[in-house]
Formats: sequence, C-alpha cells, structure tokens
Amino acid sequence: MFEVLVFIFENYVAQHALPDNEIMTQELAAAGFEETAIVGAVDWFHETKTMFTETPAVYSHKQTGMRVLTDAELKKISTESLSFILFLQQANVINDVVRDFMIDRAMALKQEQINIEEMRWITMITLWNKGRQKDYLFVEDALFNPRGLTLH
Repeated sequence: MFEVLVFIFENYVAQHALPDNEIMTQELAAAGFEETAIVGAVDWFHETKTMFTETPAVYSHKQTGMRVLTDAELKKISTESLSFILFLQQANVINDVVRDFMIDRAMALKQEQINIEEMRWITMITLWNKGRQKDYLFVEDALFNPRGLTLH
C-alpha cells in the first residue's frame, strides 16, 4: 500500500492534479498496483484529506508537551522514525498537533513496521497538504539528499 501512496503523491498531489477516486483507481490499476493496495491507499488519502479540512486541534500548553507513546506506536514506528519526528519538533518544523497527526497517519497504514523512509514521506505529504511547501522542501532535502541533513 505504501508504494501506492508515494505514487499518488508524486503523480497527483504534488502536481495539483488529483482526479476523482474512480479515475485514480483505474489509473493505479493500469499502473500495475493490486486492488487491495489501491483501496487502502485511496482510503488513507481520503481520511487524511478529511482530517485536513476539520478544525485544527489547539493544545492548551505553550511549550512542547511530553508525548507518551502507546505500546502499539512503539512497536510499529521505528526508533529512527520517532527520532526524525523529534528532530522536526526541535527544529520547529512541526508542532505537537502536526506530530500527533503524523503518528496517527503512520498508525493508519496497514503494514507492521514504519521505517524512516516511510515516515519522511508521511511528513512530506502532511506538510504539503497543510500548505507548508517551504517546510516540505526541508523534508524533501532530508529524504533525497544522499548525505542526509547537515546540522549547523
């Protein structure tokens, strides 16, 4: 399913050309993706889009609060991915609300483990859809730069 999400993002979302679900499903099937992966990915994007249109959560604390992860989150999301999320928070790229949104979207994926590459894609999709292209470019550099991020 994750490969379908990346395909959708690269070919539709990032190009601002998201067709309706029926056309997209046909195009994804023609591209060779399995039906169950297509349905799962389309549902994931639909849920994500719905969450983006809802009134955003506002946390009452002013500073970053402590997030206690559930056993299921710790089992599914790799330590490297969680470190990446923490890095983004410390760099003020994301806040607590976006962090929780990203964790929710990672948990919504059907696979057993979320690795760093997948978490970076989830981050890019999240930031792109929130209209934060500048921050998206920061994460894109983190994803595609073979040397990784350089901290100054």
